[in-house]
Amino acid sequence: MESGDTLLALASDGIHANGYSLVRRILDERAVPLEARAPFDADQRMADVLMRPTRIYVRSVLAAISTGHVKGVAHITGGGLIENIPRILPDGLAARLQVGSWPVDPVFSWLARDTVETGEMLRTFNCGIGMVLVVAGEHSEHVERTLESHGETVSVVGALESADGKPRVLLEVPDNWLA
Repeated sequence: MESGDTLLALASDGIHANGYSLVRRILDERAVPLEARAPFDADQRMADVLMRPTRIYVRSVLAAISTGHVKGVAHITGGGLIENIPRILPDGLAARLQVGSWPVDPVFSWLARDTVETGEMLRTFNCGIGMVLVVAGEHSEHVERTLESHGETVSVVGALESADGKPRVLLEVPDNWLA
């Protein structure tokens, strides 16, 4: 991996298996029962939104890896984007993430509303991203097309850059993110 490599994100299908203690607290505080219609989508019950099965990325990620251009893969699980991306980076690199450059499921905006700060959202939940792939910049379009041909929704969400010390995520967050 090196400075200039592209970060490609694969969309999640919801919250997957993370942050349920916080979700339960928010449901209790807002007095929203699991049987109720989701406040952000009247066509779905809250329980159905929260219990969507975790998306499995194996086939599409293996296809991307077979291109020979994937340098790293981070599964965005507990610890969210903040803790999972640095796990695959060597010292001396940081991931600059353009927050809001990917589609976000309405459940995340609802969870964040007046309750959870941006940093905590990005540390607790996947916020719409199930996987992040590090790809050489000159090959990112090819890998993106490969992933899309396997049914993935792909977003370019940032790039790697040189940094002192341990790997970390640097966030560029627009004011209206999750508003």
